[in-house]
Amino acid sequence: MMYKTIIKGLKGIGRNLGLKYALSKIKEFRQTEIDRKKYLSDMDRYKKMNTRDEFSYEKKYEFPCIHEYRGQAGYPGTYFWQDLWGAQRIVANHPRKHYDIGSRVDGFISHMMLFPEIELHFIDIRPMNKLIPGTYFVQADATNLEGIPDNSIESLSALCSFEHFGLGRYGDSVDPEACFKAFSAVQRVVKVGGYIYISVPVGENHVCFNAHRVFNPRTIIEEFDRCICEELSIIDLDSDPVIYKLPSPNAFAIEPNVDHYCGLFMFRKAR
Repeated sequence: MMYKTIIKGLKGIGRNLGLKYALSKIKEFRQTEIDRKKYLSDMDRYKKMNTRDEFSYEKKYEFPCIHEYRGQAGYPGTYFWQDLWGAQRIVANHPRKHYDIGSRVDGFISHMMLFPEIELHFIDIRPMNKLIPGTYFVQADATNLEGIPDNSIESLSALCSFEHFGLGRYGDSVDPEACFKAFSAVQRVVKVGGYIYISVPVGENHVCFNAHRVFNPRTIIEEFDRCICEELSIIDLDSDPVIYKLPSPNAFAIEPNVDHYCGLFMFRKAR
């Protein structure tokens, strides 16, 4: 009876929000019921088979994980590929010191820590309550990179961070120009011949407030007008290989049914 009542309610949602949405919720509910029945069956089987008193089932320790059996061994998503891309490019260029703005600590930063010969500094507007040995952390607003001298950095990265600047999502002040100010500041502090590695969502220029912005690749290249774009690659999780290098920015085609891809840019400062 309860099952039929829930299905009826979901169908009512369908009339208000659309048939496709309702069908997806019905499918999700039915799959959850299948998962729950498997969980209870597995629990009963474990209780009957277990012979170790210290590992007997106890309700107070129950920790249901009912969906994982349907998953893959692992899912190498966008961050997996972009963090590897960034670390590989940086290490190949052998900087003595590298600066990062807002990239993932449990991805890109941890990759870079495998190369202790590169002194690693990273900046984030959010606090960090754990010291990571071998790294230098600064809590700061990186919009203007105040306090960092002009032409002083040989290597700098920002992987999936600039698109969030000025939207308030991470506690920063709302400023529609924040990311564009940061583009200028980065070019100010990096020395001529130095490298800049960034990733941002790429597609048709728009903002998904307050999550992120999406940039046309040509917009990024035009903003980095003091640099040469030595690489523009795209992460497409549906392709093989996942990362493919474009022969030129003009080769990027905006697809009407795809909100965005992840664009990987390697710049070298020319002036």
